[in-house]
Amino acid sequence: MNDLIVVATITAKEGNEAIVRAALERVVPHSRAEAGCLRYDLNVDLGNHASFIMLEAWRDEEALAAHEATPHFQELVASIGGKADIQIVKLNQLV
Repeated sequence: MNDLIVVATITAKEGNEAIVRAALERVVPHSRAEAGCLRYDLNVDLGNHASFIMLEAWRDEEALAAHEATPHFQELVASIGGKADIQIVKLNQLV
């Protein structure tokens, strides 16, 4: 099976950019340390500094589900809830 790729776009609502960025930065090292994590990179859109793109690769759906159940991920969700719009795309690489 191919790795599970996740592209999460998190756009901070006006006035919440610093809070959202700090919360995202806090989750990165914990997520990278997870057994099923292959990649977890935080990026900022150069055209919109309120928009953050998280590029992730996970061993499989189970690894992603385990990640979503961790305390650090749950803390992230609670910290940015209502402060950002979130779009998540899940992919499998074809070639």
